[in-house]
Amino acid sequence: MSTHYGKKANEKVGKALHELKTGELKSGTSGKKVKSRKQAIAIGLSEARKAGGKVPPTKH
Repeated sequence: MSTHYGKKANEKVGKALHELKTGELKSGTSGKKVKSRKQAIAIGLSEARKAGGKVPPTKH
C-alpha cells in the first residue's frame, strides 16, 4: 500500500481484501458479493474515510 495513506486506511483496506478472499465482502445496500479486487480496495478506503483516517479525497 502506498505511503500517503494512514495506518487506519491500511488496516481497513487489508480487512476488506481479506473479506474478499474469504467471500464475505458485500457491497452497499444491495448486499451483493464483491468479486473485484479494485472494488474491495475502494470499499476499504471508503470505510477509512468514514472512520476519519488519513485518505486522499475521491476523484470525481
